[in-house]
This record gives sequence, C-alpha cells and structure tokens, in this order.
Amino acid sequence: MTNHPDTAPQGTRAELIAAGLNLFGRKGFAATSTRALAAAANTNVASIAYHFGSKDGLRRACGEEVARRVGGVLAQAGTDMPATPASAAMRIEQMLRRMVLFLAGSYDADDIVGFMLREIGEDGPVLDDVYSTMIEPMHRRFCALWAIATGREAESEATRLVVFSVIGQVLYFRIGRPIVERRLGWSALGPAEAARIGDLLAANLHAILDRERTQ
Repeated sequence: MTNHPDTAPQGTRAELIAAGLNLFGRKGFAATSTRALAAAANTNVASIAYHFGSKDGLRRACGEEVARRVGGVLAQAGTDMPATPASAAMRIEQMLRRMVLFLAGSYDADDIVGFMLREIGEDGPVLDDVYSTMIEPMHRRFCALWAIATGREAESEATRLVVFSVIGQVLYFRIGRPIVERRLGWSALGPAEAARIGDLLAANLHAILDRERTQ
C-alpha cells in the first residue's frame, strides 16, 4: 500500500478507487476489465497505469481505502487508551455503535463491504494488506480495551475469541441486512434502526463484560 492511511483519494484517483471497490466486489478481480473500470470512473484506461501502475495496483489501493475509512470511523470514538474499567467499557460500546451505524445503518459502506467479502472469499492479496494494516491492529485495540475493562489478559485466546464474538454481531447485521429488514418489516435499515441495534449490542456487551469480570 502506497498512500498514507489518513489521506483521502482525490479526483480521478478517487473515481477509479470507487469503481474498483464496486466492480471488484460485484464481479471479482479477474472478471473486471480495465476498460470497465475506466468507463465506470469516466476516464481512460491509461489513467489506471498512471495512478496505480496496474490493475493490481488499483486493487491494493482499494484495500488501502477500506482500511482508511474503517479506521477513521473507529478513531472517532477516541484514540487514547482509557485508564479505568468503566471508561474502557464505554469506549468499546462507542466503537461498536459507530461500526454498526457505518456498516449497517447506511448504504455508503456497501461497496467496501462487498469488496472485502470478495477478497476474503478469494483469499486475495489485499486480504493480507488489510489484515496487517487494519484488521489485526483493530482487533488488538479491542483486546487491550477488553483487558482494561475486565482485568483479563489482552492477548489470551479467550479474550481474542470473545472480542471476535462481540464484533461478529455487527458484521452479521451488515451481511444479513436483507434478512433483518425482511423479518422486522423494515423498508430499509437506516440510522434510526442502526441506533436500536446499537442499543441491543451495548446491552449484550455489558452483560458479557459483567460475566468476564466475575469469572
């Protein structure tokens, strides 16, 4: 990955990354032509090589954009490490609420979710990039917060597993959004619905934290 993770892409570069997230996610990397990418970005094929070196370079830039956007959402909850169990528990809750609002409560994240699901399914090279730059650091941060909130060891297998289970609730509501909307009779899962899901996830979180503290 070549760009600084905090730098949003601009201009033609941004348009090509948007096209890549959408088309790579829907059709897969191999089935997406440079001509289709350029057409979706309203530019010429040569601009892919100019900005990214190759189609593979664009693919990796899409992964970088995923890490930048998700990392930015989580950073909104704060980047310092809380000093008390109560503040650590509140930080985890804030991060969960922001994640569910971003991933499930709007359609802005649809292309990055589709792109990452495709990369995970294909075990593509971008998965390694995003894992090292976003997924593992994010998970380690959750684990460190969990340790402060519960007194448990941050990197124990039990902590890593329970953190995956907590985050997994958010991912289900995004991946299973059409099922949730249908079962609940929602015309769309928007910010108001995401807030109600956030309330539920917060209640689940604190119940698990209470259990972990007493064991």
